[in-house]
Amino acid sequence: MSISFGISALPGDEDDIEFLDGLVGRGHRALELPFTKAFPWKEDRCASFGRLAADRGIALSVHAPYFAMLTIDDADRYAKTRAAVEHTMKLGRRLGANVIVVHPGHDRDRSSDQLLDTALEALAALEPKVRDLGLSLGLETTGTNNAFGTLGDIALMAAEFPWVRPVVDWAHVHATTDGRLTDLDAVRSVYQFLFDQFPAWKLAPLHSHYSHNAFGPGGEIKHIPYGEGSNPVEPVVEAATEYDVDLRLISESRDDASHVAVWKDVRKTADITVDNARPLASGRIEFPDPIDIVTSTDGFRATRLRRPLRITNPDKPFFPDGYTKGDLIQYYASIAPVLLPHLSDRAIVMARFPDGADGEFFYEKQAPSHKPDWMPVAPIHSEVRGGAIEFCTAPDKPSLMWFATMGCIEIHPWLSRTGTIDRPDFAIFDLDPAEGSRWEQVVDVALHIKVALDSLGLRAYPKTSGATGLHIYVPLDPVHSYGRVRRFVETVGRLIVAADPANVTMEWDIPARAGKVFIDHNQNVGGKTIASVYAVRPLPGAPVSTPLAWKEVEELTPDQFTIATIWTRLNKVGDRFAPVPAGGQTLDDADRALGLDDMK
Repeated sequence: MSISFGISALPGDEDDIEFLDGLVGRGHRALELPFTKAFPWKEDRCASFGRLAADRGIALSVHAPYFAMLTIDDADRYAKTRAAVEHTMKLGRRLGANVIVVHPGHDRDRSSDQLLDTALEALAALEPKVRDLGLSLGLETTGTNNAFGTLGDIALMAAEFPWVRPVVDWAHVHATTDGRLTDLDAVRSVYQFLFDQFPAWKLAPLHSHYSHNAFGPGGEIKHIPYGEGSNPVEPVVEAATEYDVDLRLISESRDDASHVAVWKDVRKTADITVDNARPLASGRIEFPDPIDIVTSTDGFRATRLRRPLRITNPDKPFFPDGYTKGDLIQYYASIAPVLLPHLSDRAIVMARFPDGADGEFFYEKQAPSHKPDWMPVAPIHSEVRGGAIEFCTAPDKPSLMWFATMGCIEIHPWLSRTGTIDRPDFAIFDLDPAEGSRWEQVVDVALHIKVALDSLGLRAYPKTSGATGLHIYVPLDPVHSYGRVRRFVETVGRLIVAADPANVTMEWDIPARAGKVFIDHNQNVGGKTIASVYAVRPLPGAPVSTPLAWKEVEELTPDQFTIATIWTRLNKVGDRFAPVPAGGQTLDDADRALGLDDMK
């Protein structure tokens, strides 16, 4: 959990450097530029300001003009508003912002279904122009009862477009719920709704606005100074801590005294110390939600985390390109909302590289004795050991950061969950190109497997290995034994070998594989693990194992996504592996079609 606090403001009489340095001096880590009435800056000014903000660790967002709403149905105004949203997003890209805030719209005597249809049409028209910009369109919750844009409305729109996410205006929600956000339970209900309705990566960070306001039966009337309203900021911060949310809190108060008072209460509630803090990462990569660290007697301590975490040697080079151990830790902190669902309730094997990607490495199954007290373990019986091995688990962001602190570059989860340890919930086709083979052969083999799985009525999801191969996951309900899953993968694999023996092999003799793609069905064995989706690989550039759509398999290369470039992709397409943990399939029909005997 981290909190980035900032204000909504443009520089006044001071120059940009003086303005930004003033924000840093007050401990601000975010700034929203209110382009709400016009576009005051050209692209060059945006680019210059964005560089200055990035150098100071200030995350930028932009509020689009108030008239740029999604529910306009007049043709002339519709074209104008759509152009305004598009232009704001392009300016945001020059600024290096990651969220552009818009108001969804007004009802104008239309039904909810009509408003939703109009808004979806507007987003569909925008999509070809903005989806590749690498930033999100944040839909702000409405503050009045006659406007479109409840959290429920926003959830329906965000479900259709990966680049759309919610922006919670806490004062607006307070006003439209007749002043209910007065205590922790009420605020918890908002967070719970968010996590029920949005994937976690769309809440990382949770971009939000905060102020005090006057309201009536119709909703918000006006902003008022902090301290005169009835929605305290403390529950917002406390609930963010409980839900382990990375919260970006923008004060929209109209006076500087209110900004100061809000920030004071936020710091007090979250126990934030802003003195002597420095970024965890090297600064070579623009990570979402950067973590700060402060010096301690035994190294460094991460600030604004819900659990205590000691960090050592953050500036140690860890990859040939110069990426540091701090960059690795920050990557796993930033990717946590997307990665954690894929590690939930799974034992973890750490691939540890104490001296970085070029150094010696080892796999560690048993949780070390010096692991944090707060990290739960998963005891699993080992026939070899004659007792249980206590594996580490990854329930939250601090656990991922601790893995990286231990020099764990690759995270290897079990194929089954701890509650159904003998029943894997996916089958894996591991495509490993042997010496002398080409990437094009890997692609061809993957597409052969897709044809076979399609004919068997099974959904499958490919991902890059992060190295030279591909992994194909078949989600399953946890009802089959490892032996049955392994038999299925082997059977399909041998059909592929028979169909294309010049390019595919399942030979165990390594020299016999030369020039071919090896299908390794023996990954489907209890206790064996494979690099997780979104795991970093110990190679130049720090590549990341990345999910693909099937149509992308022929277009992309295995080293295309790294700890530096994965963020633009996630903003554009979301988590393509999101359906995998849900399972929803069995091998029963497929095994019958393949003529395989019944097997548990």
